[in-house]
Amino acid sequence: MGAETTSLGSIHISPSAVATIAYHATLESYGVVGLAHKNLAEGLAHTITRVPTRGVSVDYDGENIDIEIYIVVEYGTRITSVANSVANTVRYHVEKALGLRVNTINVHVAGLRVSNTD
Repeated sequence: MGAETTSLGSIHISPSAVATIAYHATLESYGVVGLAHKNLAEGLAHTITRVPTRGVSVDYDGENIDIEIYIVVEYGTRITSVANSVANTVRYHVEKALGLRVNTINVHVAGLRVSNTD
């Protein structure tokens, strides 16, 4: 992904590292109760391999970083506010960690979860 060459060697950043940063930033966002899989096949693959970046996919074409996030939102929160908060938080954390600009972040709300009201 991002490659930088110095006098000591080179640094390469993998898309899974970016997905891990985005995953943890998403879980820190207000109103997010979890991440969801994009589809059933992806869900089975992540369950078998136990990859810690479920619900996040990263595409890098040499210039642009595009991130797709699938979230589950707490019932009763404003969905647009939660989605905007997730996008801003992920953009901040990824750009701060990598020093590269993020092109797009698409947040998909895959479901709502109702908390126990006891």
